[in-house]
Amino acid sequence: MSTKLRLTILSFLQFFIWGSWLITIGAYWFQTKQWSGAQFGAIFSTMGIASIFMPSLMGIVADKWVNAEKLYGALHILGGIVLFTVPLVTDPGTMFWVMLLNMIFYMPTLALSIAVSYSVLKREGLDVVKDYPPIRVWGTIGFIVAMWTVSLLGFEKSANQFYVAAGAAILLGIYSFTLPKCPPTAKDTPSRSLVDVLGLKSFALLRDTKMLTFFLFALLLGAALQLTNAYGDTFLHDFDQNPAYQNTFAVKYPAIIMSISQVSETLFILAIPFFLRRFGIKQVMLFSMIAWVLRFGLLAYGTPDNPGIWLIVLSCIVYGMAFDFFNISGSLFVETQTAPSIRASAQGLFMMMTNGFGAVLGSLVSGVVIERYFTYADQSKNWHGIWLAFAAYALVIAALFVVLFKHKHDPEAVSNTEHAEPLLSVEQA
Repeated sequence: MSTKLRLTILSFLQFFIWGSWLITIGAYWFQTKQWSGAQFGAIFSTMGIASIFMPSLMGIVADKWVNAEKLYGALHILGGIVLFTVPLVTDPGTMFWVMLLNMIFYMPTLALSIAVSYSVLKREGLDVVKDYPPIRVWGTIGFIVAMWTVSLLGFEKSANQFYVAAGAAILLGIYSFTLPKCPPTAKDTPSRSLVDVLGLKSFALLRDTKMLTFFLFALLLGAALQLTNAYGDTFLHDFDQNPAYQNTFAVKYPAIIMSISQVSETLFILAIPFFLRRFGIKQVMLFSMIAWVLRFGLLAYGTPDNPGIWLIVLSCIVYGMAFDFFNISGSLFVETQTAPSIRASAQGLFMMMTNGFGAVLGSLVSGVVIERYFTYADQSKNWHGIWLAFAAYALVIAALFVVLFKHKHDPEAVSNTEHAEPLLSVEQA
């Protein structure tokens, strides 16, 4: 089996696990369990809480002590065991702690999957900017396949979605132990300070003004991502209360409609190398922010029937640019700006900002705002106002980014990740 195929399987299963429940847990929560919106915000923040410390911590372990592929496999097996227990939960309080434990195991695997893939590709003499996106696109396909599987099996409102995710997690965990070895890259690096002793090298990147600004905007964009993940599916399910929309395809199979977002991802992932080389990270991330404005704005005016359904479909298409031009390009930017000895830790730091602090910010603040300003007395929601508020948030972030993020585009640096110039290290930061 070729290296690229092995990494493709890894990417597929990595996101199949997440796609099995991430978009549909809202329907399970609100329509089946009928638990409150405020409590749901807390549940969705578990991925953020876990990401604040786990990706960086596990990145440190992979950099200094344990093979990345073995750590990656162990985390997936543990996460799969936890997912098997989710259907047994009968109250939202317990659900919070179970999902938090699951996220503690799952969230660091996002960064570790990148670290493992980059390590294996470079060892084979391949170009990560050119060769990784076609591999990563299969992660998006895995997410789509999971959403369709759950939807067509009628599991969108059922606890069975967690069994699907659990089985895939354990399968990936076992498979990971067959991957090429990815030994610690900083195992023999001399330690001269407390930061070195603890392995917290990547945090020194925040001393660099450009990297600090980049990570802060990664946090703010991470918040936008959580908004669409948390509320997209349940937004369509809410139309089921209106007899005029009950028989529409979008209301019957909302996960399939929302999966158009992931189909769009597959196309935009493949476009990343061209856009990065042509425009640079600043403009590519700005494109992402503008796409977020359009994503939320189109949802504000969308409905499940004609012609409103086409606005929802268009918002899903725009999502591909919004997500990929920020998430994938951001990880490549971190890769090209940091020294080899801290790359796994740096990727963990990037995930901590996006899926950690960003997820907490997006989940908790949006929950309070929706509950206070956009929820009617009968507990129904003003979705038009919700989506417009989210669009305004993304627009403000885009305007600030243009002014505050200073980065000069160097096409040669993007094309060659093995810089002639020194990479940003602890000493330089």
